[in-house]
Amino acid sequence: MKVKYQIALWIGLACGFTACQTDPLVTEFYSDNLMEIPIGFPAVDFPEDNEFTEARWTLGKALFYDTRLSLDSSISCASCHKVELAFSDDVAFSKGVANADGTRNVPTLANVAYHPYYTREGGVATLEMQVLVPVQEHNEFDFNIIEIGNRLENDTNYQRLSQEAYGRPFDYYVITRAISNFERSLLSGNSNWDKKQRGEPTMNSDALKGENLFFSDRTNCFSCHGGFNFTNYQFQNNGLYEKYSDIGRKRLTGNDEDLAKFKVPTLRNIALTAPFMHDGSLQNLEEVIEHYNSGGKNNAQKSELIKPLNLTDKEKKYLLAFLQSLTDEHFIKNPNFKS
Repeated sequence: MKVKYQIALWIGLACGFTACQTDPLVTEFYSDNLMEIPIGFPAVDFPEDNEFTEARWTLGKALFYDTRLSLDSSISCASCHKVELAFSDDVAFSKGVANADGTRNVPTLANVAYHPYYTREGGVATLEMQVLVPVQEHNEFDFNIIEIGNRLENDTNYQRLSQEAYGRPFDYYVITRAISNFERSLLSGNSNWDKKQRGEPTMNSDALKGENLFFSDRTNCFSCHGGFNFTNYQFQNNGLYEKYSDIGRKRLTGNDEDLAKFKVPTLRNIALTAPFMHDGSLQNLEEVIEHYNSGGKNNAQKSELIKPLNLTDKEKKYLLAFLQSLTDEHFIKNPNFKS
């Protein structure tokens, strides 16, 4: 499968949010630009009341790193979404306030701007609404968005940025919109695989063989992990267990057919986001490949796409190399995203 790319970068500050032609080979990092659309990606659809601006992005970034959003001021969004890990975490369950364990493995925020819905069961319609989820979850921030606004209302920097960004005093409305505005800028599309699509010889022979396997009818990986973001955003049961302790999408719908189904995750930067699965039960990519190679456990809701692959040891090695080629060093080293 070949993906044809066209150059379509938005250079936010330098070009006044107009489309400009930029040679992606000129510099490794675009540190002067706060919003970049990777080559071949569609434009980001911002809500009418939350279009991208520098003031909104700046306020959102500050809030993303502010521990005062949690009840005991111990954690921030960035505590569980670390830039060097492609805005994910490296533990099965991240710690919330009072050192409480989370209930699901933290997903990456890379390209979250393109998700059609949020949370692993897809029960949240917008990124603005999603900001409220960790705020109110007892195992995460365990707080209230109104009270956060009250706590921070005397922050003169936040009040100034709020007026610049949204033309109103700092409050709960501003908090949810500013954070989501920043999160929509977390775009990743400059991995070695992406460079290969542009004609740059960046993938080694093992990764190239793994790419052929990934996009083959034999493995059928692309059926779930297709498209520019390597996900179809559908809900699937992948046979991780015969019996699941987490009921997955059934938590939202109440339907037995949705038992233990979870939103298909992106594979971008997958080598950085271990441990894997909704519960962080697989420790590395080798275990993930072995799981799919086995065809998974017997489960009534398991997707019909999950079947034994009968890969050889060499083929597993090739597939691993391909998955590693999806790491975007440009993304995780972008100084604009660091605190």
